[in-house]
Amino acid sequence: MRGNSGKSTTLALILLGLGVLVFVLAAREGRDRPVSISATRALRQNLSSWITTNGKVEPVEPHMIQAQLTTFIESVNVKEGQTVNGGQLLMTLDAKDVKTELAHMREQFVAAENERKIAAAGGSAEEIAQLDSDLAKTNAEIDRLRSERDSLERLYAKQAATRQEVEQTKTALAKAEADKRLIAEKRSAILERSKPQAERATLRIEEARNSIQSLEDKLKAAQVTAPAAGTVYSLPARASTYVHTGDLLAELADLRRIRVRVFVDEPELGSLNEGQAVEITWEALPDRTWNGLVDQLPKTIVARGSRNVGEVLCSVDNKTGALLPNTNVNVRIRTGRRENSLTLARAAVRGDGNTRYVFVVEQGRLRKRQVKVGTSNATAYEVLSGIEENDIVAFPGASEFQDGMLVTVTPEK
Repeated sequence: MRGNSGKSTTLALILLGLGVLVFVLAAREGRDRPVSISATRALRQNLSSWITTNGKVEPVEPHMIQAQLTTFIESVNVKEGQTVNGGQLLMTLDAKDVKTELAHMREQFVAAENERKIAAAGGSAEEIAQLDSDLAKTNAEIDRLRSERDSLERLYAKQAATRQEVEQTKTALAKAEADKRLIAEKRSAILERSKPQAERATLRIEEARNSIQSLEDKLKAAQVTAPAAGTVYSLPARASTYVHTGDLLAELADLRRIRVRVFVDEPELGSLNEGQAVEITWEALPDRTWNGLVDQLPKTIVARGSRNVGEVLCSVDNKTGALLPNTNVNVRIRTGRRENSLTLARAAVRGDGNTRYVFVVEQGRLRKRQVKVGTSNATAYEVLSGIEENDIVAFPGASEFQDGMLVTVTPEK
């Protein structure tokens, strides 16, 4: 019994060893079976890197035409999109109230000028004439009474006239001289009163002159004209509508001179420089591309929805005027360009932290190599070191790559 048990144990161990051997051989066979992969080649070509974002078209020198009166719009003489000349009539505002007020103010101006003229002359002509007439009569009466007094005193000395007659004449003379002094006081009072009257009249003249100038400007502003030649690209004004001072009536600009305000995300601003090439596309005209340059870099970061962006100003060639103000456009800014650089498809480059590496196919096996990359775009990297031109580099596949793995390459992409 014990002998049979030993034989059974020996047989079991032999069978177990054969199984292990078969497993090892099978595993080695599976490991050495080539894995089918896709690959690409490192090639030399010109490589450009771009920032892709959005922007908004705006005129370089826009003219915002605002209402200078609170009134109704009588008529609108142009249409939106129309090209106009400088000084051309765009619309007319109702200015009846302004005309009435202007006529009233001109009357006040004339009245104030007359008042100042009278005050400067020392009083009204009628009042002065009356005082002059009264003074002339009083002077004549004084001369007559003086002559009569002297004559009576001589006669009284000869006892040919009475003392009463002499005293009566002297009393009449004193009254005439008092009347003369009263006339002089009245003239002096008129002169004193005329000085502040002249000053007040001068102030009213100045106020009336300023009001007239303002009203004349408003009357002129009722004829709304184009401040410069260009295209009316916005026309909110409508005939018979009521507008307030400062309301927007129209927007006008030379649409051949536009720019695009480009919204670049904060992390990408460091790659921008003035003078970089810009490409503009507009979904309304999908077959067109407009070229431009970066003109001005942002001075600050602003919030735009959920984004923090810098607003980059770009000049654009718009000679045909096809790009319209306030339209939203797609923008590409070329941030770099390399001539005849060694490039590799982005999909073939892997990353481990700050390290980039690839799997190069050498004699049917994968070899892991660290690479250093430079400029990139949406599809390719510039490779600065780590591989050579025409090296075959594996694309990631279903299997996890290992250094030394046996592979076969399907046709290159």
